Amino acid sequence: MTKMSKESNLLVTFSKRRSGLFKKASELCTLCGVEIAIVVFSPGHKVFSFGHPNVDSIVNRFLTRNPTSSSSTTCQLVEAHRNANVRELNAQLTEILNQLEFEKKREVEIEKIHKAKIGKNWWEGPLNELEHGELEQLKLGMEELKKNVTKQMQKIIFVASNTPTFFLGGSSSSNGDVKNIKGLGLSMATNGHTSFP
Repeated sequence: MTKMSKESNLLVTFSKRRSGLFKKASELCTLCGVEIAIVVFSPGHKVFSFGHPNVDSIVNRFLTRNPTSSSSTTCQLVEAHRNANVRELNAQLTEILNQLEFEKKREVEIEKIHKAKIGKNWWEGPLNELEHGELEQLKLGMEELKKNVTKQMQKIIFVASNTPTFFLGGSSSSNGDVKNIKGLGLSMATNGHTSFP
């Protein structure tokens, strides 16, 4: 790795890396319960720091190596309480993030199922979600369906109106009566002979 020569790139990279460094330090404090202090000087000679529980207490402890007992005990109690709260909040945050990730995956799966369902029977989906081409296709399909239904209806009406009339003669009649039997395709005269249309 070499130092960047362009100052604008250097400042942007420093800003990003500084944020990443502080984030990793925060995660280390949360996960391991450590106390940490980081002091960083920018290329413009500005000072940036991060500390847990805070930079001053860590630096003072490092420099003096023998903090006063009364302030130390109070700070330790405050820090213990703060650390407990931070751990609890981090646990809640982790749980919420896991739940959010699960819900995002579930949303993707539901969307896949929805798209697959609409892909198979897209005409059953909401009309306002159809694109122009799909609407044109739906219109043509409906017109074709109307033609087919009309043809089928005409066939049924034609068959019903042109059903041959059938006649059967009774055994007691002697004058050659012919009786009408619809729908059998037969007519029978009184002499007992059947005729076919």
